[in-house]
Amino acid sequence: MSVEVNDFLKVSTPIEWVQTALRNIDLLLVDHANCEKKAASTAISLLYRYVEETSLLKQLSRLAREELRHFEQVVSVIESRRIEYVQLSASRYASRLHQLIRKKEPYRMIDTLIVCAIVEARSCERFGCLVGNVEPQLSDFYENLLLSEQRHFRTYLDLAGYYGEEELERRLPVFLAADKESILSIEKKILLSQWPYRLNRETFEC
Repeated sequence: MSVEVNDFLKVSTPIEWVQTALRNIDLLLVDHANCEKKAASTAISLLYRYVEETSLLKQLSRLAREELRHFEQVVSVIESRRIEYVQLSASRYASRLHQLIRKKEPYRMIDTLIVCAIVEARSCERFGCLVGNVEPQLSDFYENLLLSEQRHFRTYLDLAGYYGEEELERRLPVFLAADKESILSIEKKILLSQWPYRLNRETFEC
């Protein structure tokens, strides 16, 4: 399935998110590192859950390795900028999407793959918001990552279609509507995958 991220998502990130992120680059990078680590963990958990699905295993193994490489790259940026790597709270954005995942298989797998596709698409879209708006070295960094996130988005979306094209067509609008509602919600939180509350380390989530 060939789908562009900006055509896939139903709403663009508000300019307020970009402005908030640009004022809080250090926390943005810590949030980003946590998101890459979580993305790798999610892919690995799917490898363990669906050991019989060989079509899924190879693709997600490769994806998990790439997410961990991205994590290492972001940590290197954090270290080079002498940023304190603090613990951030869990994502409300992601949890809202996960609440819609059905419990019974194979629907659970298809829904999970859809959620992963949307999260990757949103991250990709937000990397695009940063490119050209941050310092040149960081801008190049995010431009390179953007291409990987596009590929991850398509991997998850294609896998969801492989395991249930009709279910993908039926369920995708449900999850995209939830993504849109979260992105446009009044609450002020999230960095790479959500909005920001008060701007301090205790109130950010990844």
